[in-house]
Order: sequence, then structure tokens, then C-alpha cells
Amino acid sequence: MFEVQVHSSKHLNLLYDDVERHYHVIINFTVAMAKNYVCSACHKSSRRDITHDCYQTCSDCMAIPPCTLFDVRFPCDECNRYFRSRTCFANHKQITAKRRSVCERKRFWVTCGLLLTTKIYDCNNVFYANCKLNRDVGHLSYMSPLKGLLPVIVRIL
Repeated sequence: MFEVQVHSSKHLNLLYDDVERHYHVIINFTVAMAKNYVCSACHKSSRRDITHDCYQTCSDCMAIPPCTLFDVRFPCDECNRYFRSRTCFANHKQITAKRRSVCERKRFWVTCGLLLTTKIYDCNNVFYANCKLNRDVGHLSYMSPLKGLLPVIVRIL
């Protein structure tokens, strides 16, 4: 990845084709890299934008560039998190391209001290990958049963 430091709000992503000796314009960077999420600041991929850890984005509100840190932190009662400034607090309430705000997608669970991206969570339960359910600790996790009927096998003679 080649990047030139220019003081402009507009960017142009190009892909060079060695065979045709031609530049192609990349309209959607995420699709071009075949990833779920690509950070527009550092160009690294991640499964989701909320879980991406980037030094060029604000860890609280996900804004680019990072918000400035003041002595006073601003609390949010909905997600139980604290923010760097009033602007940072307002940024985390704005609806993003994912149709939900950062406040709705990222919250701090006070009882167990975890920062999670789920709206429904019980700190006393554990998520088991085999049965794909939140169950009490010590649950014997087996494969989940098939939903509905078994598929019908058709034999062609």
C-alpha cells in the first residue's frame, strides 16, 4: 500500500495492474480487499469495526482522527462508558453506516467488568460454541439438535 501525505479531505484509492500497466479506481475498499471491515485510517482489516484496535481512531467513539483527551470524562448511562469530551460523547450517539450508533453496539457490563458488543448478556452465563447458547457454568455442551425434519434423500435410478 502506497500512501502520500496530502492535507486534503478527499482520497483516491488506486489498484495497479502489472499485466495491463493500468490503474483501476477502487470504489469500495472493503470489497476490493474481500474483508468484512477495513479501517479507513490504517487500512487494516478486522472482523467488525467495533472490535478493531487502531491508533488513528478514537477508542471510545470510533472517530477519525482520535478525540482529544481532557481531564473530565463524560459518562453515558445507556452503555456505561466514559468519553473524552462532549464531542466524543456526541460522536458515539450518532448513527453510523451500520444503522446503529456506537452506543448501541458497544457497552460496558458493570457486574463482570467486560466490554462487549452484544446488547443481551448475562455475566453468570458462558457462551458455548457447540450448542451456540449462553448457559450456566458447567453446562454439558453438546451439538444442538437439527431444526425441523431431516433432509429427504432422492435416489435417481
